[in-house]
Amino acid sequence: MRFGFAYILRMAGLVTLLFMACFSVGARAEVTVTFYSHDFGKNFPHAFFVAKGELADGKKVDTAFGFTAVNVTPGILFGSVNGHVKAPPAKYIASSNPHFTVTIDDRKYSKLMAVVQKWQGIPQKSYSLNKRNCVHFINDVIKTLDLKTNLKTANWKKPRSFVEEVMKLNPFLK
Repeated sequence: MRFGFAYILRMAGLVTLLFMACFSVGARAEVTVTFYSHDFGKNFPHAFFVAKGELADGKKVDTAFGFTAVNVTPGILFGSVNGHVKAPPAKYIASSNPHFTVTIDDRKYSKLMAVVQKWQGIPQKSYSLNKRNCVHFINDVIKTLDLKTNLKTANWKKPRSFVEEVMKLNPFLK
């Protein structure tokens, strides 16, 4: 069987295109999410995350979120109070304990931000030390990123212990 020069040229072009398609990679998100805790004190939230990087469309990401009471008063000990999702200031982040970091793609970043929006939209009085605090928020975020958590944990009021427990449940985390 004889092949003409034009046929061979077309086939070579097709093989080249297929080869290039195998190695071409579309733009990918490179967003890292780091989970922090802050030992108890007068500043809140005690558990939060920081997201940094770039999405596939080139949008820069540099944000942080935690959930806390709007006014930290003794009232939080007696029942639900107004709560809000809040970005901790840079100085607070720097004095907190980073525990682990995960890299996520655009799809997971979108899911992460949907969790933030969901918590922002919870009707007031949204903060409850026993039922909806910073650890509950972080648990929701961690589950969204497909990591294991313990819903029967004894650490709902212990941010550092909770995040350390998550690390034990997901030994690949660093």
